[in-house]
Amino acid sequence: MRFTLAAVSGAALTGAIVVPGGLLPATLQEQTPLSGPRLAHHIDPDDDAYWGPGLPAKDAVASSLGKTADRLAAAVDKALEVVEDARHVLADKLAHAMDGNGYQKHPSLTIYELIKHSEHTTKFAEIVDEHPGIVKLLNSTGTNYTLFAPTNEAFKDLPHGGEGKPGKHFVEAVLKYHIGLGEYPAWRILSTHTVPTALDERLLDGEPQRLRTSIGLGGVTVNFYSKVVAANFEATNGIVHGVNNILIPPPMAGRLISLFPSQFSTLLLAYEMTDFAKYMHSVKLVGGTVFAPTNNAFASLGLKANAFLFNTKAGRKYLAALLKYHISPNATLYSDAYYDNTRSGSDPEEDGLNTAHYNLPTLLDEARVRVTIVNWGPVSTIEVNGYSHVTVRDGLAKNGVIQAVDGVLIPSFKHSDPKKPDDTKGIEIEDLMERLAPYV
Repeated sequence: MRFTLAAVSGAALTGAIVVPGGLLPATLQEQTPLSGPRLAHHIDPDDDAYWGPGLPAKDAVASSLGKTADRLAAAVDKALEVVEDARHVLADKLAHAMDGNGYQKHPSLTIYELIKHSEHTTKFAEIVDEHPGIVKLLNSTGTNYTLFAPTNEAFKDLPHGGEGKPGKHFVEAVLKYHIGLGEYPAWRILSTHTVPTALDERLLDGEPQRLRTSIGLGGVTVNFYSKVVAANFEATNGIVHGVNNILIPPPMAGRLISLFPSQFSTLLLAYEMTDFAKYMHSVKLVGGTVFAPTNNAFASLGLKANAFLFNTKAGRKYLAALLKYHISPNATLYSDAYYDNTRSGSDPEEDGLNTAHYNLPTLLDEARVRVTIVNWGPVSTIEVNGYSHVTVRDGLAKNGVIQAVDGVLIPSFKHSDPKKPDDTKGIEIEDLMERLAPYV
């Protein structure tokens, strides 16, 4: 079957976080699960610094991508049919997740009553019962919700009782984080990247904290580590999906990055060498986006540029400026949502139904980053400054979002065409200094 023979391509485009500039296997390599490596030895684990229906036709895709089309056309040509087949297969699989009956309709039961009556969610229901506000929310019929309900199996490895029992406030926050705002049946999740939840996050100015969803050959994964194992249980006030792991609200952005030294050890070293955590403690932010360069992104600068930035006293000033340029303060940009607390009043430019352009502020004075996002169903591409691509999208953080990029971002030459890409691969030291000179 064609779907089976093209499994690798299908996984890259449907389970993939993002399609980077033409290199599908790299997408899979960048998908580090949250159960990944431990903290880097030089990172303080207590540091809470900020950085703490169907796809369109091939021609339609190409016309909507503009200048990005050349980089993606080959991948789309080879995999578009595979993606379409995968979506149909996955939709059928999700819709018949438990016992082959598709939608499990319970028109007389609310979400709360449904999990209370199910033998598979008794432990979750017991915890909900201890929080009257959550019971009221899941019984309310004024608004529809989507509950990602952990099955009993999700609780098997948790400690019982003892001094380590979490506080009531924390448990209530966790419960709210399982409740999606609105109705997300399986077919809608297939074209969704993030889901807003009932957990209002103070560090995002009260905006809903979000869940990250992705589609792979194994079905739907939530926040990288929890899989949907039962789908489409319909209640009077929404939908219930069963998941095999408890969903925990995300940590601060900086702490999240420090969990993955195999991907970000160079970035973590840059933070350490410039005392960047101390600087970030002095910055007042309401959400934000961290464009986090991977180890490969730094390597692409070339040996000379890296030696200058990391091994010279003069280079440290430019390195600090670079780090500031990779953070967009008060602008939390997910692949399918934008929390704008910049107070600038500027809206993204729409370019057709699937494309949006953003001009985001940074911590580097008036220097800005240009972001183009193209979404079609489960596939998305995010381009930054015309040359850098997001390889791991929507790394959710308590105080924002992390977008991992495959190229280090450097401001354009002061008098260059802002629409002309200024690639940073193999950059000469003189060019690097000239582009950063106005900000050092």
